[in-house]
Amino acid sequence: MKNTLIAPSVLSADFANLQRDVEMINNSAADWFHVDIMDGVFVPNISFGMPVLEAIARHAKKTIDVHLMIVNPDPYIKTFAQLGANNLTVHYEACTHLHRTLQAIKAEGMTAGVALNPHTPVHLLEDVINDIGVVCIMSVNPGFGGQSFIERTYDKISTLKEIIVRNNASTLIEVDGGVSDKNAVQLVEAGADVLVAGNYVFRANDPVETVAKLKQQTCF
Repeated sequence: MKNTLIAPSVLSADFANLQRDVEMINNSAADWFHVDIMDGVFVPNISFGMPVLEAIARHAKKTIDVHLMIVNPDPYIKTFAQLGANNLTVHYEACTHLHRTLQAIKAEGMTAGVALNPHTPVHLLEDVINDIGVVCIMSVNPGFGGQSFIERTYDKISTLKEIIVRNNASTLIEVDGGVSDKNAVQLVEAGADVLVAGNYVFRANDPVETVAKLKQQTCF
């Protein structure tokens, strides 16, 4: 049986009630907290930084999956480890020396992740796939929540899955952007292992029930 991981995106939480929403994720069937850090340079938006992550980590009882949408992430790797990140994902497009960055993340005891923007082909990761714990495929353009899902994503997942199998890697495939009950099953069938869901969870009338249904729907 495939155990698909569900990672609610804290970017869609109610920041005035952040502890409440963190506890909601703790008490739900979700597996990870997905935390987007944006700098307003790499992407056209600013989210939150170290103090908010530290506050989340104080209350979170599940894996903290940090997605850095920032330029030059290397100087901050040790800091994010100290703040409680379990997974640290950097963007392929932001790393001049990706292999070195991945080694630095792993040296701090975190799982190393790489995110790909919609225009970036997955074959560029073949040479480092065995060094990557998670590949995050962006199924929207990064920066803002609530965007429309890019249909080309299914093919990218399938191609990436072939690369992982061919290299006997244990890399997980994460999909971030526009995930809902309308496309979750098809994403998992294409090869996705982790589904990031933001607005779909936090805008629901009953977020806990929504997470439970998404988990049930994608574990088969």
